[in-house]
Amino acid sequence: MRFDDRFIDELKSRLRLSDVIGRSVKLRRQGREFVGLSPFNKERSPSFFVNDDKGFFHDFSSGKHGDLISFLQETERLSFTEAVERLAAEAGLPLPEPTPEAEAKGRRRQGLADWLESAAAWFEAELRRPAGRAAREYLERRGLPEAEWSRFRLGLAPSGRTSLKDYLVAKGALPADLVAAGLLISPEEGGSPYDRFRERVIFPITDGRGRIVSFGGRALDPGARAKYLNGPDTDLFDKGTVLYGLPEARRLLHAGGEDAPLVVVEGYMDVIACQRASIPAVAAMGTSLTEAQMESLWRLHPEPTLCFDADRAGQQASARAMDRALTRLAPGRSFRFAVVSAGKDPDDMLREQGPAALREQLSKTIPFVEALFQRERDAGSLETPEGRAGLKQRLRAAAKAIADPDLAAAYRDDLLRRFDALTRPRDPPGAPLGPRPATRYASRFGPAPPGPARPAARAAADRLAKSLDPVAAALAWQALEDPGVVDEHLEAVQVAGFGDASLSELAKEIIRLRLDSEHLDTQALRRHLAEQGFSALLLDVERAAALAGAPFFMKDVALSAARSQWSYAFEVMNRVTALEEAIADAKQCLGSGGGSKTFMDLKREHDRLRRAISSRQIWGPEQPS
Repeated sequence: MRFDDRFIDELKSRLRLSDVIGRSVKLRRQGREFVGLSPFNKERSPSFFVNDDKGFFHDFSSGKHGDLISFLQETERLSFTEAVERLAAEAGLPLPEPTPEAEAKGRRRQGLADWLESAAAWFEAELRRPAGRAAREYLERRGLPEAEWSRFRLGLAPSGRTSLKDYLVAKGALPADLVAAGLLISPEEGGSPYDRFRERVIFPITDGRGRIVSFGGRALDPGARAKYLNGPDTDLFDKGTVLYGLPEARRLLHAGGEDAPLVVVEGYMDVIACQRASIPAVAAMGTSLTEAQMESLWRLHPEPTLCFDADRAGQQASARAMDRALTRLAPGRSFRFAVVSAGKDPDDMLREQGPAALREQLSKTIPFVEALFQRERDAGSLETPEGRAGLKQRLRAAAKAIADPDLAAAYRDDLLRRFDALTRPRDPPGAPLGPRPATRYASRFGPAPPGPARPAARAAADRLAKSLDPVAAALAWQALEDPGVVDEHLEAVQVAGFGDASLSELAKEIIRLRLDSEHLDTQALRRHLAEQGFSALLLDVERAAALAGAPFFMKDVALSAARSQWSYAFEVMNRVTALEEAIADAKQCLGSGGGSKTFMDLKREHDRLRRAISSRQIWGPEQPS
């Protein structure tokens, strides 16, 4: 019988680890943990520790570690199913009823898992074959010696379009199963599936029990569009819940004792660098840290440390994590923040200065409340009463977002004390308030806030003395809500904007940011645009877009449908712009006595499309006629 993760989590929540283990091992409390003699080795001094908060035991004498299920497996030689059945009976938790559908699903999942394991072994072997030379050189340049490759099961996906597919099919795999496992891509236009990972260093991704559920790949070709590529969500892999490096981080966490940190970093190589330095570390799967991942972290540690890069993308990731965590903070559930100095990441630090320097850097943390205050302080100028009042409002709103009432009150008091200390006048009474030195804005989470808005942004705002075209505003607004909608029209948006000249600078800035980051989300996009002086323009866009009647504004519209509606409307607006230019050229020909038919044809098409826009037929399922 297969038990899903929800059932296992429920089982663990009903039983206390120290109670289960305490039936066979004499335990005594030591701080937040229990300690006793090893059940695996004969010893005189206790080296066996049990931590109820983290849900794991660790035995220093044998190196064994695990949860209450693996404890029964180790000590009583039970199978996983037997151990779960015994514990479920003890907890009074009914076993899930086996059904033909569940059994079939379990067999299918196991089959996919087997093919992922076979792929991992093949990737590992390819790294050591002649085709792996460039990958080996890359790893050596990154300071990762060959002796460590097996520890992290690193591999190579060669450049062949169907190399992995051919190998696994020869072993009996069906291409459809390999697509379902995320190993192959099935072309939307039809045709034979091909390898998802090609010419990439491969990093196996495992679940909490150490089973391979997907892969990540780092491109060896400098010109590759995506430097890092993760497998898609599958029956085995949910990128919003999995944390890269979790099993090894658990082992290091328990080996490190009660004071060991748990660090969240950005990438595979950063996780590997930390773990090589005996620092428990994990990373999200190329996405913002999700609520489910936060819950997993808090089950292991009451205050994990977020250490994202000091560049713009890293600080945006830090801000997103802060916003998501804010409503979930509670006593014993928070985060700390750290930034590696000199703009380096953990991998750089380990390679250049060694494990001791990396551990020292990651020990320099600040609490959540301080990081939150710094972010809000640096979000705008404090030169005016309006600016200072805005900061105070943001601080109150942030504290109010915390669900726990006692913690919310404590945060409010702390944040407002920091505000008072910051804004307390230091000049003689009556002296004008001069500009704050740039160093007053300095923060460990980014540079000083930007100066005056760029001339292009100010000019864009000035041009809004005239009203915006509602359809163009709707296109711009949706690009803010779903930045991925522009991916198929990058060049056209950059050149033509959204169909209104007042939005051309905004369109160019959106495209520039989209090209810089594949994972740009709406919050980060809006924050950056506000910093660049587009705030007033965004308000006008919102007001004008509300008049457009765009169907993709409705909540129940699927993402694919919304993008299709947007793309069609954008192409119509783009065509109208092109027709207006062509009509202007054709008018010149009329002056010289020719081109009347061309002019009238262009004019009729232009008027037809304009009618479709003004009547909102541009959004309908039928093409305007």
